[in-house]
Amino acid sequence: MISFEFSPQQKQIKELVHWFAKHEVRPIALEADRLGRVPDEWLQKVNKMGIQLNASSFGGGRPPSHAEGKKEKKEREGNRVAVIAAEELAWGCPGIALSLPGPGLGGPPIQSSGTPEQKRRFLSIFTKEEPRWGAYALTEPEAGSDASGIRTTAKKVDGGYVLNGQKIFITNGARASWVVVFATVDPKLGRAGHRAFVVEKGTPGFVATRTVHKMGLRANETAELLFEDCFVPDENLLGGEELYSANANKPSGFQVAMKTFDSTRPIVAAMAVGIARAAYEYTLDIVRSEYPKQGRLYYEAAALLAEAEQEIDAARLLTWEAAWKADIGEPNAMEAAVCKAVAGKMALHVCAMCLELLGPVGLGGHLVEKLYRDVKVFDIFEGTQQIQRLVTARRLYAPYGVHV
Repeated sequence: MISFEFSPQQKQIKELVHWFAKHEVRPIALEADRLGRVPDEWLQKVNKMGIQLNASSFGGGRPPSHAEGKKEKKEREGNRVAVIAAEELAWGCPGIALSLPGPGLGGPPIQSSGTPEQKRRFLSIFTKEEPRWGAYALTEPEAGSDASGIRTTAKKVDGGYVLNGQKIFITNGARASWVVVFATVDPKLGRAGHRAFVVEKGTPGFVATRTVHKMGLRANETAELLFEDCFVPDENLLGGEELYSANANKPSGFQVAMKTFDSTRPIVAAMAVGIARAAYEYTLDIVRSEYPKQGRLYYEAAALLAEAEQEIDAARLLTWEAAWKADIGEPNAMEAAVCKAVAGKMALHVCAMCLELLGPVGLGGHLVEKLYRDVKVFDIFEGTQQIQRLVTARRLYAPYGVHV
């Protein structure tokens, strides 16, 4: 059974990250949203503190293999620590949380599928003095939720591959030191033609064409990337040729992408929980202090806030379950999809409800108005609500031989 009691490490991380979110993140959240960026000097400071938003920075990011002993499985808790930390950081500000230095979404595929040399080369840079970022590039103008439809091409040439194509909505894509890029060696092969590459900043033919102005998460950089005859050496093929030759009849590149989602969807769900909690707590304080303690409006507000607390708690428990299964080495694709779907929908509802309760008090640059803009994408990225239902349905019907 999953335990609801925090381990000493989990408790320590939660307290530390909440302190950081309250005293370092929240005070600059509204200004960073207004300016559309996080101050460089602030990023320099937090880089020295070692605060990052990714599972691998807390010892997680990949499920232990089934070959590991029971003792090792029992002691691994990095994914649970990661979702605890993600909730607290998003409580402070999700846009700033996504801007923190570190490998980001690019970390899990390198951890799970990279060669030992690739792990050393690409992950060791995050121990340096200067803040560094990694990125993950899957989405294209014609391939978002349907990741199997990517059209960025990878043509095999002597010594490597030549990439051509476009990626959009890439978190930290313009400033990343490297980007994990998904491309196809032959679109006719479908998923079986997918490959994953690590493309380093400064590679000829690789440019960030523009950063995107967004409704929410304005503090975080989101970029469009262009690849024009971009040569990537063989040693930057994630996992090496052996990974793909050993799985010649399987969609290995696609599997790398999907495996990443199994560890990152719970983190996204935890961030949605943190956003909802921030809106709920802010609104609860206003209602307690400014609403008359008697009358219909007070009791209606109290009932709505009670409902919000129930929804937040339920989504958090689903998120913890998905992270726990990853930590003990059990397949968690369905749990990751469920928690992401539930948390995204819940956070949308809670933020909208809080904004309605606050009325004019919540508008005009106030925290809940910003959270309302921020939260919408948490029901979209890492797989839309519809995709999460499809993932869940496939696993529900697979034992009966029914394809969904």
